[in-house]
Amino acid sequence: MVAFSKDEIFTATEVARNFSSILNKVSTGDNKRAVIVKNNKFEAVLLNMAEYERLAQAVEILQSIYVAKKGDLNGN
Repeated sequence: MVAFSKDEIFTATEVARNFSSILNKVSTGDNKRAVIVKNNKFEAVLLNMAEYERLAQAVEILQSIYVAKKGDLNGN
């Protein structure tokens, strides 16, 4: 399970009222992410572009490994 620090968690209302400030914290790296809570449920995560691109690249690598392994299991 992923753990979040108190300074990374924001209510949807806080985000609506303070979007520019929260975006700036994430963009500059002061906060690694902003986790958005609505009705006491985690709803979304705001990441800076560098982190998003890193995660997207990791997903592509994992998908290519999966496809290669799947081919090996099918005898291809």
